[in-house]
Amino acid sequence: MVGARVRNAATWPLADSMRELDSLARTADAEPVAAVTQSLNRPSRTYLGSGKLQELRDTIVNQAIDVAIFDDELQPAQQVALENTLKVKVIDRTALILDIFAQRARSREGRLQVELAQVEYLLPRLAGQWSHLERLGGGIGTRGPGESQIETDRRLMRRRARDLRGALEDVKARRGAQRARRVRTDASLVALVGYTNAGKSALFNALTSAKVRSHNRLFETLDTTTRTLYLESGRPATISDTVGFINKLPTVLVQAFNATLEEVIVADLIIHVVDASDHGATEHAEVVVDLLAELELDDIPRLTVLNKIDLMFDAPPEDPTASGGVMTSSTRGWGVPTLRNTCDIMLSDGSQTTQYGDVGGQVAKQGMA
Repeated sequence: MVGARVRNAATWPLADSMRELDSLARTADAEPVAAVTQSLNRPSRTYLGSGKLQELRDTIVNQAIDVAIFDDELQPAQQVALENTLKVKVIDRTALILDIFAQRARSREGRLQVELAQVEYLLPRLAGQWSHLERLGGGIGTRGPGESQIETDRRLMRRRARDLRGALEDVKARRGAQRARRVRTDASLVALVGYTNAGKSALFNALTSAKVRSHNRLFETLDTTTRTLYLESGRPATISDTVGFINKLPTVLVQAFNATLEEVIVADLIIHVVDASDHGATEHAEVVVDLLAELELDDIPRLTVLNKIDLMFDAPPEDPTASGGVMTSSTRGWGVPTLRNTCDIMLSDGSQTTQYGDVGGQVAKQGMA
C-alpha cells in the first residue's frame, strides 16, 4: 500500500488514512504486506518522488508483491507511468472502493449504480489499456489501430453509460412514486446516514424489527431499504437505511448513487449514526457532516446517535440523552426506546438539529470513558 500527503493539505492524519486503506484492502480480499508513505510538495508524473519510487520498487521485488494500492485517486497518466515503472498492477483508492461496491451490490439498482460508477471511472483511462499498440511503430498495417480501437471503446462505453443513466432514471421515477404514496398517507420519512461500519443496519433492525444483513465490515449496505418506523404516538413514519460514507468518497460514486441519496434529500429527519467506540469517531462524524453540507441538506433536522457504546461501557448510561443526542447499543438495545421517542418528538414539533461536537469528549464528560 502507498500513501502520500501533500504538504499543507487540510486532510486526515496520514497514519489514519493508511489504516483505513488497510481495512479497505482486506475488505476487498487483498492481503496488505507493506506500506510506503511520503510527504510531497505536489504529486509528480509518477505521483511519488524518484527516491521513494525506487524504494517502493525494491519493496515490491523483495516481497513478491503483485498489486500496489495508492491512497488517493491517480490521474490516468500517473497510473500508466507507475505500472511501467513498478511492473505490477497499480490501483488507486477509487478503484479499490469500486471493487468493494461491485462485490456488495445485490439489488438491480445497486448493480446499475456501481456499473455506472465503473464506466465513468474507466472512460478517461482507456488510452492506457491500448498503450501496447503504440509500440508497434509506423508503417503499413500499423497506422492508427490503437486510436481506432480507443475511439470504438469510448463510443461503446459512452453508450453504456447513457443506457445506465436511463435505467437509473426509471429507478428514480419509481422511488418518486413510492414517496408520493407516503406523502399522501402523511408518513414522515427518516433517513439513517453515517460513516461506513458505524452500525446503521444493526440500528435499523433494532428500530424496525427488520432483518437486514448486518456485519462488522466496511460497506455492508449498498442498497437502500425502507421499513415502517414504530413511534410511541402512533404517528406514521418510515425509515430508510442508506449507503455508508467514507473519507475521500469518489466523486463518481456520489454521482452514481444519486437515486439512493435522494432518500436523504427528501427526509423529514436525518439520524446521523456515529461509532462512538472508534478512535477516529470525531473525524468520521465531520466527514458525514461535510458531505451532507455538500448535498445542501443543512436545513433538514438532524439527530446524532453515538452507537456501539457496549464496546466502551459495561452498563447502559442512566441518561442516554445527556449530551444532547442519544447514546445507543443496537446489539444490546441500549437507548433504542429513547431514540424512538426522540424521533417521535422531533417529527412532531419540527425540532432543529441536535448533535455532538467532539464525540469522544462528550462521552468522556459523562464520567464513563
